[in-house]
Amino acid sequence: MSIQTIENTQQLHEHIMALIVIEPRFLSIYEQFGMPSLRHNVGGFEQLMRAMVGQQLSVAASASIWQRLLDAALTNPQAIIKATDEDLRAQGLSKQKTRYIRSLVDHDIDFAALEILPDEEAIEVLTAVIGIGRWTAEIYLLFSLKRADVLAIDDLAIKVAAMALLGLTERPTPKQLKNLTQDWSPHRSAASLLLWSYYGLLRNQTAVPL
Repeated sequence: MSIQTIENTQQLHEHIMALIVIEPRFLSIYEQFGMPSLRHNVGGFEQLMRAMVGQQLSVAASASIWQRLLDAALTNPQAIIKATDEDLRAQGLSKQKTRYIRSLVDHDIDFAALEILPDEEAIEVLTAVIGIGRWTAEIYLLFSLKRADVLAIDDLAIKVAAMALLGLTERPTPKQLKNLTQDWSPHRSAASLLLWSYYGLLRNQTAVPL
């Protein structure tokens, strides 16, 4: 099975056009918002660590702690192995987050190998790390591995926007949302980006994570 990625805005446009054929209600979002940003990043250990640091924190708090870790040169596996828990806690990491970061180091993920793993296998590797749930793994697939068919069904903004788009009377559960959007495959990454855009319009704010 070949791995589909979205490498540039032209490919994203093609996926959006194909998605609109399947689900015409996306057309109005696209017309209002235009082409969403791909928000690609280089991925790797530091990207995942930053995502873990930022979990359940405000943007400002996350940025502050991350900057302190950068200033202390504590964002790579070798430095973290040498550091004590007290060193990490001194930069603002909680006891729980320190445990998560230690688990990320211990798993020694082969990030190059992730590039060629099918989506579910890549998610399995990532979620083996304590502190990485499916949402974080899917976000990594979407923005770091550039995968073309990822709908972040655990994401609050996605659920709220899908509820409005599909005319649902209540917010769907992840399982319900997965079932409702199966037909959007293999264009679900485009759907994620458009739904985040739609949520931003609904809430008048930027909703795309990371």
